[in-house]
Amino acid sequence: MSTDAPVLDFIVDRIETPIGDMLLVVDEKGLLCGAEFADYEERMRTLLRQQYAREGQVTLTPGAVPKPIRNAIDVYFEGDLVALDKLKVRTGGTAFQREVWRALRAIPPGRTTTYGKLARQLGVPDAARAVGTANGANTISVVVPCHRVIGSDASLTGYGGGIARKQWLLRHEGAVFKAPAIDAEPLRLPGL
Repeated sequence: MSTDAPVLDFIVDRIETPIGDMLLVVDEKGLLCGAEFADYEERMRTLLRQQYAREGQVTLTPGAVPKPIRNAIDVYFEGDLVALDKLKVRTGGTAFQREVWRALRAIPPGRTTTYGKLARQLGVPDAARAVGTANGANTISVVVPCHRVIGSDASLTGYGGGIARKQWLLRHEGAVFKAPAIDAEPLRLPGL
C-alpha cells in the first residue's frame, strides 16, 4: 500500500466478559468495526487491514469506545440477549461478505442456521463454502453472530474465538446444538 494512502484511525478498547477480555474497535463516528476476544487480537488486526485496504491504512489507537456499545455488550452477557441488535456496525470487506454479515445479524438469539441454509437464503444455493469463508472473516464477533452458524448435522463447526467460546455463547442464548462427544475444552483464562 502506498504511503500516501489515507489513514483510518480506529479506536480500540478492552472490556471484561465472562469468557475473556474482548477488544472493541470503533471508527471516527463511533460505529463498531471490530469485536474480538483479546487472545485473537492479531487475527482481528489482520482482517481489519485486509477488509479496509481499499479505504486506507488501518491503525488502532487505544481509547474509550462509546458507553452505549460497552453497556450493550455488558447487558448481553448479563442475559439481555437482544441488547446487541441495536448496535450500529461498520463492516469492510466485499459486497458478498457484507451481505452474509447482514444475514447473520438477522438470526435471533437462541436460533441457529447452517452455511447451506444461509447460502439458499441469500439466493446462492451453491455457495455454502463462500458463505463459510465470509463467516470466518467476520471482525465483529458476537454482535455479528457468526457463532449461530452450525453444521448441517447440528454439530459445532469452527469459530474464530475458539470452539469453547462458541459452545458457551450458544448455551448462553439457549440454542439447540449437538455438543461434542467430549465437551470442548473448558476456557482457560489468564489468572483463573
